[in-house]
Amino acid sequence: MSKKFTKDHEWISLDGDIATVGITAYAQEQLGDVVFVEVPEAGRQVSQGDDAAVVESVKAASEVYAPLSGEVVEGNGALEANPELVNQSPDEDGWFFKMTLSDAGQLDELMDEAAYQAFLKELG
Repeated sequence: MSKKFTKDHEWISLDGDIATVGITAYAQEQLGDVVFVEVPEAGRQVSQGDDAAVVESVKAASEVYAPLSGEVVEGNGALEANPELVNQSPDEDGWFFKMTLSDAGQLDELMDEAAYQAFLKELG
C-alpha cells in the first residue's frame, strides 16, 4: 500500500496487518536537527490523534500523533541511539513505531500523496 498522510505531518504505511508510522520529510525539515526521540512501548493502546511519541530538535520539541487507533507492536529502538535517522531517512529508517489497527476504516480519512502535496502548497 502507498503511504497515507495526516495534517500533522505523520505518514502511515500498511503492510498486511502492521502499519508503520513516521513523520514526513516536511516535518523533519521544519524541526531541524533531531537530537532526541521517545517512542511508545509495545502493547500501548492509542486512539487516533493521541500523543504517541516525542521528537526533540535543536529548535523545538513536538508530539508525534497516532494517525489511527490501535495497538503499538514495536517502537523503533534505533532512534534512541541515533535520533538523527529521522533527518537522514524520515521515510525509511527514521520510522517511529509500528501498530495494528483497530479500525481500518480510519485510513479513508487520511490524505494520499497527491492530496498531501496539495496541502503543503496551501501552507505556503
